[in-house]
Amino acid sequence: MKPIWIADDDQSIRFVLERALARESLAVRSFSNARDVLAALESEQPQVLVSDIRMPGGSGIDLLSRVKLKHPGLPVIIMTAYSDLDSAVGAFQSGAFEYLPKPFDVPKAVELIRRALDESLREPLRDEGSAQVPEMLGQARAMQDVFRAIGRLRQSTVTVLITGESGSGKELVAKALHRHSPRGEAGSNGPFVAINTAAIPKDLLESELFGHERGAFTGAQSTRRGRFEQADGGTLFLDEIGDMPFDLQTRLLRVLSDGQFYRVGGHNPMRSNVRVIAATHQDLEQRVRAGSFREDLFHRLNVIRLRLPALRERREDIPMLAKFFLQKSAKDLGVDTKQFSDAALTRLTQFDYPGNVRQLENICHWLMVMAPSQRIDAGDLPPELQRFNPPAEAPVAAGVEAAGVAASASADLPGSPAVAPSAQASAAPLQAALPTHWLVGFEDEARALLLSGAADTWDELTHKVEARLIQTALEITRGRRIEAAQRLGIGRNTISRKIQELGLKA
Repeated sequence: MKPIWIADDDQSIRFVLERALARESLAVRSFSNARDVLAALESEQPQVLVSDIRMPGGSGIDLLSRVKLKHPGLPVIIMTAYSDLDSAVGAFQSGAFEYLPKPFDVPKAVELIRRALDESLREPLRDEGSAQVPEMLGQARAMQDVFRAIGRLRQSTVTVLITGESGSGKELVAKALHRHSPRGEAGSNGPFVAINTAAIPKDLLESELFGHERGAFTGAQSTRRGRFEQADGGTLFLDEIGDMPFDLQTRLLRVLSDGQFYRVGGHNPMRSNVRVIAATHQDLEQRVRAGSFREDLFHRLNVIRLRLPALRERREDIPMLAKFFLQKSAKDLGVDTKQFSDAALTRLTQFDYPGNVRQLENICHWLMVMAPSQRIDAGDLPPELQRFNPPAEAPVAAGVEAAGVAASASADLPGSPAVAPSAQASAAPLQAALPTHWLVGFEDEARALLLSGAADTWDELTHKVEARLIQTALEITRGRRIEAAQRLGIGRNTISRKIQELGLKA
């Protein structure tokens, strides 16, 4: 492993960090100015660079910018005694891994360097700058079925109906169908025109679809081409078709039947050679039965139907999608991409995503802006994921099979008695034996202390959590402090100090 470089004109800072990192068995090399760092970078490279923000021979921000040009994956920690917003923003805009204000707690500084070290040892991400951005991603069987259908329809211009929940990616499928069809292939120049029929008021939707003549209504000062004319020779995507007003459905049916329509206020029939792809989150069969959607129009649209699965139905795709959206957001923002911890990915995978893929993409963009460091942990996730309690893995229901599964899960819990499966087993006691999410109990404890008026709630709860973490780690490592510290992600000195402060027996 390469050494950690420390760049600071303050000899005492260099000395303290050198000693602290040496105790962690980490190789260190020190520099007193930015000029020497840049000279050394010509022939070698550190694992992590820790740099002061103000030094002779160039500022830490300038050094950071030049380092990132040559070594974009190198984690750089910026130190400064000037704890102001401009310094922090400047450091992060230049691609700093983290911002460390002086004076700092040495164990915390070592922990931060350890995190940067872990980041540098991770497998580097592929350079997405020159790679072609994939149209859609998905390894789940349901998504593979969609991809195969797009392939089979490659030479067809048949009408397609895409169903699926809002945010599941229906427009992406429509674009892929267009792009991989004779109308969208290179050289054909067939346009792809989209319209959300639920987002446009009823009085304007007819004009949007079919256009209008000058003077057709108040404000119509010129002739306007509608979406059908704009999409001539290409594809018209009608999103949320289930919400289209009933009287407009009749006009749409006429276009699909014979390819003719009239502009609003027009007397001459217009023809348009358009392939229609429609999408909806509604149950169209149910709307037909309710009389709010024309049955003949439904059958015109339902030539080929593609169902897009909700994100919760293809959880195996969530880690891949999350990493992709994180990289995409980083590229849009012009910064280095961040990476998820295993705990954060697990939490992301457990969430149900009522907003589907669109919600996951928004979450990843939020994390690129708001997560405090390059490594995204579970505690960095937005509030809706923090509040979410994942369902128990073992379903509890009456009956022999369900009782047996629940009893087995209960027997694996520490302190829970083994329960033999029984046809007469009651589901309620077994369900009670399964613990709720630990954060719920933690919140109850915090609420009780705060309501009691206790003045040291923060210290009391923090000490309890730290003590339990350290005790558990020491139990797993059979009392080996260094190994316990490594598993917890803290320094050897930190765990020794905490054991003494908390009065633990170790």
